[in-house]
Amino acid sequence: MRPPRTVPGARSTLLYARPGIIVTVDRFTVGRTSYRVADLTHLRTTRGPHDRVAVRAVAITAGMVGGVGLLLGFTGGLQHLTAGAYLILGAVFLLPGVLALAGDRWRPPPHELWGWYGGAETLLFSADDERQFGQVTRALLRAREMNRYGDWVDPLASTEPWRPSR
Repeated sequence: MRPPRTVPGARSTLLYARPGIIVTVDRFTVGRTSYRVADLTHLRTTRGPHDRVAVRAVAITAGMVGGVGLLLGFTGGLQHLTAGAYLILGAVFLLPGVLALAGDRWRPPPHELWGWYGGAETLLFSADDERQFGQVTRALLRAREMNRYGDWVDPLASTEPWRPSR
């Protein structure tokens, strides 16, 4: 495990740095927005809204399938269907569920990090990549711990591993 790096010309420890995202012990910067870590409270993670195209596709398909079912029910067409037609109709009724699952797989909802800043709940960070989101969230939580405990140093990263003397 490598020790945390420090930013040249600053006294702040760098915990995470990627293009557009910087987490130090003192500041959390996403794009052009920067927050003081000491001012962030009530951090929570959640998933964002589902993809609008997938939601619309499910709604339209469910409406059409429901309309076909009502039409067949009111016209008496259900009494004259064969067993194969009932199987096909059952598969068609499963189509909205299949579209919903495919839409979530194709365009999953983004991961979001929310927190209170300046007296209001604010969306601090959002990412489609679960790994990047986890790294940023862990870095921000470490920054909050370091801020809370002063110049706290991780004991496992600051000591050498025990070796028996020979």
